[in-house]
Amino acid sequence: MRVRDGRAGRCAAPALVVLLVTALLAGCDGGSASPGSSKGSSQAPEPSSDASGALDWKRCAAPEDGTAPGPAWRCATLDVPLDHARPDGRTIGIALIRKAATRKSARIGSMLFNFGGPGGSGVDTLPRAASAYRELNTRYDLVGFDPRGVAASSGVRCRDDAGQETAYRRIDMTPDTPAEEAAFIADGQDFGAGCARLSGPVLPHVGTSNAARDMDAIRRALGDDTLTYFGISYGTELGGTYAHLFPEKAGRIVLDAVVDPTADSVGHARNQAKGFQRALENYLKDRGEDPAAGTRRITTLLERLDEEPLPTASGRELNESLAVIGIVTPLYSRSAWPTLTAALDEAENSGRGDRLLALADSYNGRDEDGHYSTRSHSQRAISCADAKARPTAAEARALLPEFRELSPVFGPFLAWDTAGWCAGWPVEGEHDTPEASAPGAAPILVIGTTGDPATPYEGARRMADELGEGVGVTVTNRGEGHGSYGESDCVTSLVDAYFLDGKVPADGRVCS
Repeated sequence: MRVRDGRAGRCAAPALVVLLVTALLAGCDGGSASPGSSKGSSQAPEPSSDASGALDWKRCAAPEDGTAPGPAWRCATLDVPLDHARPDGRTIGIALIRKAATRKSARIGSMLFNFGGPGGSGVDTLPRAASAYRELNTRYDLVGFDPRGVAASSGVRCRDDAGQETAYRRIDMTPDTPAEEAAFIADGQDFGAGCARLSGPVLPHVGTSNAARDMDAIRRALGDDTLTYFGISYGTELGGTYAHLFPEKAGRIVLDAVVDPTADSVGHARNQAKGFQRALENYLKDRGEDPAAGTRRITTLLERLDEEPLPTASGRELNESLAVIGIVTPLYSRSAWPTLTAALDEAENSGRGDRLLALADSYNGRDEDGHYSTRSHSQRAISCADAKARPTAAEARALLPEFRELSPVFGPFLAWDTAGWCAGWPVEGEHDTPEASAPGAAPILVIGTTGDPATPYEGARRMADELGEGVGVTVTNRGEGHGSYGESDCVTSLVDAYFLDGKVPADGRVCS
């Protein structure tokens, strides 16, 4: 199970797309549409940029099953090179959405957002999250985009709904036997083969460094001298990459819920095992339960589900793998902890899996009709285009003792995921770890939350160090959940003052 670092950005407003970024929002990637819905991809029109790169903004089309975002929003498409090393070659369209500054006389410029994932649609998410940025919208045009390989920007597709459903039902994500292990690895290889078959031409070009180059093309098309950017979760990795590639063009940039740029794929899994276990223990303590005892109780439930899944009203079953995803989902936001309590109570005391299955569906992007979003397809394609590492099943197996020690609940899933995620991937990865050094860039705010489960707090300090002295400015938010803007009044005030007035807080500032 690859835990989305941002659930698309945190789907929900003040919580910022809280659950999005893929999780509740839609896996918090998502938003008010049902968790995981990707139907907003139809909001972007056909390519509308001319040869000079100017943008032709038009009313946004309605999603398949919803309404257009409203008259204040405009959509456009910017043509960029598929391969930035061949600027005169084939192009792809990058879908954009914009809401103009409400105080035109005081307008500063444009603010570009990425809410996480990777794989989250900014065109879909920004209108649903925009109320959280009302103050910033007074002086900035709010701009969202679908990164290359996502949704309306040549979105990657790898498998149909039936294939997704079959995999979630049949594949044990913590294999216990040689047969289960072989099926697990084969499924990863099958997924990659589907990506190559259905989206082959774009796969080599969907990595983060290319998305960062697209961001600079967006900046130029918007007419801004420097990039003003708000990145959340995976969006922080994208922002750090941009600052490294274009330090002289990095303007006011905020990175919230920070991905550790020093961690490779195994390191990220290790960080998340620690982060989700920490969040789980904080949840258990909050409800008055001993963390060790509560962890044992939940692992016992998972062991039972591995042997005998629970029934649900839909006729589908809650197996161990889906239960772990269901438990992960509410840990993204403290406000969702009561939902986790109710779901665990139903499973343990009523012998039903309806609530945990609904949470897992939210995270996995499955709607009530059985349609899955392609967010996870894009996420895998981008991650595997970035990371060189291709751990084997034997290497994942060797990690199990350490990862079980780190987290009896989440460790086994995350250990096995290191091998299954990019198994047999048809494209080589770009790097071991992303480069974020940005000498000469203006100060960049780097915000970490002490109880963040998906992008643990320690990653913020490492990002600031990688950006370099005088560039990375750390802000610590003492709290729970994935991301802090809109959740912490202190953080929100600091970020607003930075974006609106250029006030840079002291490095090491703490918000409680």
